[in-house]
Amino acid sequence: MILGKYSFGLGDRFGHQGKSQLAAVMKAKEQGVEITPVWNKSHREHTIIGTRPEDVRKEADDAAAACGWEEAYFVDADHIGMGNVDEFIEPSDFFTLDVADFIGKATGESDVNNFAKRYKRYAGTLAIEGIGEVFEITEEQVRVTAGKYLGAVREAGRIYRHIEAVKGAENFVTEVSMDETDEPQSPAEMLFILAAIAEEGIPAATIAPKFTGRFNKGVDYAGDVAKFTKEFEADLAVVAFAVKEFGLPKNLKLSVHSGSDKFSIYAPVAQALKKFNAGPVRSEPPSQTDRQSAWTSNGAGLHIKTAGTTWLEELIGLATAGVDGLAIAKDVYARALERMDELCGPYATVIDIDKAKLPAAEEVEQWDGERYAAALRHNQACEHYNPNFRQLLHVGYKVAAEMGQGYLDALKKYEDIIAQNVTENIYERHIKPIFL
Repeated sequence: MILGKYSFGLGDRFGHQGKSQLAAVMKAKEQGVEITPVWNKSHREHTIIGTRPEDVRKEADDAAAACGWEEAYFVDADHIGMGNVDEFIEPSDFFTLDVADFIGKATGESDVNNFAKRYKRYAGTLAIEGIGEVFEITEEQVRVTAGKYLGAVREAGRIYRHIEAVKGAENFVTEVSMDETDEPQSPAEMLFILAAIAEEGIPAATIAPKFTGRFNKGVDYAGDVAKFTKEFEADLAVVAFAVKEFGLPKNLKLSVHSGSDKFSIYAPVAQALKKFNAGPVRSEPPSQTDRQSAWTSNGAGLHIKTAGTTWLEELIGLATAGVDGLAIAKDVYARALERMDELCGPYATVIDIDKAKLPAAEEVEQWDGERYAAALRHNQACEHYNPNFRQLLHVGYKVAAEMGQGYLDALKKYEDIIAQNVTENIYERHIKPIFL
């Protein structure tokens, strides 16, 4: 199985928006851009909501059938490890191997030294096409990188081989994820991480590094955009170099995790993809009668993974749909505010909430649907937009899950308006700035 050149991770907390998510991808196809949809859901989300990996497979299959989607699509076992991979193996065909917890764990000194010897040929001045400056690499730097990351890559290999033994190598694609850690990986470190992945025999389709800056849930990128751009471009160049040097899969590409709502970096990402021939170059405009893909390129492309943004569009849809929908949206916020520490704890490293800027539940109770939606919708030009309100609700999906069938019934009742919000959000705010 080969992942498309451009792929988009579609997180859907409650599994009701598959068709509206796919509609956004289909709109991109009408404009000549082929994007492979990947429905992703983590073990943590399944545990909180009470779903199983089989539910994600059913959602994806049902959405594809209902929309007449005949192209490839995938179901991602998101952020799994050896402790929980087995329940995902049968229904999934995309596996995000999360080995961030193994970064920096002890690796045998002889293994580190032997790795350093094998790659000491890169010590000295190393020039990589597409990077404006050279790397000055020492043998000690290679050794330190091996000591820090070799154990994580070997854990990824252990998980990969476990899946392969059950499914067969040709029946799934693999992502290696190292993003949920404190420090970003430098482009030079990425080079040797990719060398280790090649040695481990992992046919990685994507690599998800930790980038500079903060990728907080549901809000814009926080950091130096120019620094991120330089790093992202260098990583693209390193990936292309490593594919040739180490015999990695030709379709290997970068993956941006927590990519939803990172609006300030979308233009630099799009420009970088074009610069490195990984972005679309239109060979001719699509005609009105035949709007098939007219894009050509040799670059590897991009996988961008979103999560949580669709759940927030559900709340926006409920708030604007009717009195009972608005009541549910307000109740979710009031309960989330009361349980803030509990809900934010698991996401502490990927949220920044200023409690002083959260409205009181009593204030929100007085809002109409449009005022609630304005505070929650990610429109930075709107005076009422509140990123603190948005982040709290982003992690507050557990409250809605505890509402049980009542919440799910509301999603069905107001399906049309919610679907409109979901499709517009993914297409207009995410797909267009990156791919169009």
